[in-house]
Parts: sequence; structure tokens; C-alpha cells
Amino acid sequence: MIMDSNQIKEYLPHRYPFLFIDRVTELVPNEYIVCYKNVSYNEPFFQGHFPIKPIMPGVLIIEAMAQAAGILGLRSREVNEGGERNPRVTYLLAGVDDARFKRQVVPGDRLEFRATLGGNKRGIYKFTCEASVDGQQVASVELLVAEREVV
Repeated sequence: MIMDSNQIKEYLPHRYPFLFIDRVTELVPNEYIVCYKNVSYNEPFFQGHFPIKPIMPGVLIIEAMAQAAGILGLRSREVNEGGERNPRVTYLLAGVDDARFKRQVVPGDRLEFRATLGGNKRGIYKFTCEASVDGQQVASVELLVAEREVV
């Protein structure tokens, strides 16, 4: 399944400047998602991180991987429930384990994310996530995400 930015916004509550997924290129519910963000010099965080040598903050790379995991989780839930999507259900970051950063992300990079669904126990999902640029790993992390209904 491929998603453009408008379809992504149907699954994520995030909006500019905090929506970090530009396009989904692969999605297999209950298995994995592949998506990307085109990193531009015009990103607002580069004004302060750092103006002379811009580097994308690691916490935002983790946030982007969490957004990818959220799309995978919500789409998987939708498929598992017969195609019905509950717009009041969202996923909240509950844990970040084993975060590793291997390379800097700079303007001009196409940051690709892959999230794999590990398991689910009472509404807590585990995802293994990786970020890469040009096939080179940038970061990896294990995320715990809690499914919650927003009222």
C-alpha cells in the first residue's frame, strides 16, 4: 500500500511542522512499513540546530520512526477489524529502548524509515525501527506504543 501526504494525515494527528512522514512506499499490515521524509534546509529546527552546520536532532528522528510505527499500527488495527477505522483511536509513545545513532542527517538527505511490528499485549505494541539515508543506517530503536482512545 502506498500513501501520499493527504492519506498519511488521515492516520496521524500531526501537522506541519511536526509531521515527519512525506510518503509511504510499502505497507503490509501486521508486518512492516517503509516510508520517507525529504529533509530540507527550510526545516524550522535547523534554525537552532545548528545554524552554521545544520543537523537533524536525534529526538526528531525517533519521533519520525514513531510516526511510521503509528501508521503501521493504525492500518493493522483497521485491517484486523474488517476495514473499519476508529478515528478516535491513536497511539502514544510509551517507551524508547536501545536507541542508537550512527550518522548525522543533514539538509538534502532522503531519510527512509522501516518499522516492523513485533507484538501486542493489552494495547501495548512493540516496534523495531530503523532509519537510513542512501542505504546507510542512521539510527535504530525499539519503541513501545500504547493504543488509546481520544475523547
